[in-house]
Amino acid sequence: MSNGSSITHFLLLPFADTRELQLWHFWLFLGIFLTALLGNGLIIIIIACDQHLHTPMYFFLLNLSVLDLGSISTIVPKSMANSLRDTRAISYAGCAAQVFLFPFFAVAEFYLLSVMSYDRYVAICKPLHYGTLLGSRACVHMAAATWGTGFLNALLHTASTFSLPLCQGNAVEQFFCEIPQILKLSCSHSYLREVGLLAVGFSLALLCFVFIVGSYVQIFRAVLRIPSEQGRHKAFATCLPHLFVLSLLLSTGTFANLKPPSISSRSLDLLVSVLYSVVPPAVNPLIYSMKNQELRDAVRKLVTGCVSAATHCLLSSAKGS
Repeated sequence: MSNGSSITHFLLLPFADTRELQLWHFWLFLGIFLTALLGNGLIIIIIACDQHLHTPMYFFLLNLSVLDLGSISTIVPKSMANSLRDTRAISYAGCAAQVFLFPFFAVAEFYLLSVMSYDRYVAICKPLHYGTLLGSRACVHMAAATWGTGFLNALLHTASTFSLPLCQGNAVEQFFCEIPQILKLSCSHSYLREVGLLAVGFSLALLCFVFIVGSYVQIFRAVLRIPSEQGRHKAFATCLPHLFVLSLLLSTGTFANLKPPSISSRSLDLLVSVLYSVVPPAVNPLIYSMKNQELRDAVRKLVTGCVSAATHCLLSSAKGS
């Protein structure tokens, strides 16, 4: 294969070689995907419909759920379909779509988590200025900036990656198409250009990480000065879910990219890639709902309303018959 134009499809790394394990993989991913779909979809509906949740914190949480849905929908359905059909193939266009969409959602989510840390910083450390610094227009602009940054980042990386000649075959050492694995198929020194873009992206992510750490240092200092135990508990309850989500994303992503080659293996690489790409979108709604009383109350209210409506419809139908 002399260049990328001669490649019509790529071969993804399978989770298993036997048919039984392939089916187990399909059902496992189906369960994770439905969990993510239900959890994130429920958060989006609740925040959109409940007027009491129309605040900056929940506006950003709604955006996070949308990004999580987009991220997991980009890679999991294709992996499930391949296991069900006993194939490894993904079309060139499908691979390019994954290379664009997954970094788009992932980068936008990381920047959104930075914005969410700023939201918690202002709410706890500068509560009198909260309405001024985080008005509706400012929130929309910050959310749009995270989406726009993710889009621009993904566009540059995708264009740079697929402009390289690919002559090392078409087997991707990952269960979905991601940039580092595509670069391994290149036979051109031009890949250094893409490595440079990755280095710039990593530097920006490091700045965001420093900003998040700095924000939470100030937050915890302010929380510890709150005289009321109930006030400290409420402040921690709004911060800890964000820290859990951030820690899960950073720890798994960092380990996947910086683990020593000596401990690398196919099984371990697949497990780690699942931990940073598939698990977070499924567990994020659970983390936020467990730690947030307002969100739990809104879920309970929605479920009660649906049950009451269903009961009323059944009683009306019974009376009519």
